[in-house]
Amino acid sequence: MTNANPLPRIAITLGDPRGIGPEVTRAALADAEVADAAEWVLVGPDALLRPGRADVSVGEWRAGDGAAAAGRIAGEAIRRATEMALAGQVHAVVTAPIEKNAFRAGGWHYPGHTEMLGELTGAADVVMMMAAERTALGGALRVILATTHLALRDVPAALTAELLVRQATLTADGLRRLWGIGRPRIALCAVNPHASDGGLFGDEEARIVEPALRALVEAGIDARGPIPADTVFTRAVRGEFDAVVAPYHDVGMAAFKTAAFGAGVNVTLGLPFPRTSPDHGTALDIAGKGIADPSSMKEAMLLAVRLSGRFDRPGTPD
Repeated sequence: MTNANPLPRIAITLGDPRGIGPEVTRAALADAEVADAAEWVLVGPDALLRPGRADVSVGEWRAGDGAAAAGRIAGEAIRRATEMALAGQVHAVVTAPIEKNAFRAGGWHYPGHTEMLGELTGAADVVMMMAAERTALGGALRVILATTHLALRDVPAALTAELLVRQATLTADGLRRLWGIGRPRIALCAVNPHASDGGLFGDEEARIVEPALRALVEAGIDARGPIPADTVFTRAVRGEFDAVVAPYHDVGMAAFKTAAFGAGVNVTLGLPFPRTSPDHGTALDIAGKGIADPSSMKEAMLLAVRLSGRFDRPGTPD
């Protein structure tokens, strides 16, 4: 079937209805650049949908219904949007933030969006990329977190050569398919200061990062490393690398948010469709006050438009 509408059709899940997701979505849609870039389909509770639009309801929710009700409906929106993407009814999905405790109380037993999307789509493996196509330093910065929410003392045990190879491979594939980069350049960030200075400050580089690098190069991936954390992100922003695989949460996120606060987007790689999300949480303390910054949501929506144009679409929207 030929799609008469040249614009991509993109679903936006509204997240936890108590949080800032609904209001930053409304603010983003009030921007003509964003509003005119796609056919946007809101997926959420009746009360937050737009009258007369082809939005998708996932049930009723009223202010005061409580955390469990909010978490239940937030998860139902994710489930429904995923069904739409798999059926080819939308070309991409943008997700507003969820509150993890409410999400679990609502009956969704996943740590977060990434794990739920992976299971719902049957994806063999998924990885989270923080992406900013513009930064305070000018160039783009894309960061993959090899390990996420772990105590620093637990990182060495969780970090393996196999993990780095799997994530760098997914990253290279995602950059080819979504960004159209023919031969992505992947940097492996060191674990220890000065990449351990030949073993003076630890053995993770020799024991984990270097074997991963060899395997990636043998597989034909343009990977470099281990590169010290105090230089690798600057080199990436200057255009030397297309993405950086960071060994643990804070080394990657500190650099990323310093360079791209407000412009960052969370992209899930490995799914059969593009998925983006703003780089902030639900901000329950300021929700409804009209002071939430929609910048990251705008960037997430515009990046979804860009990625949907490069992706091998599973179908054509009805």
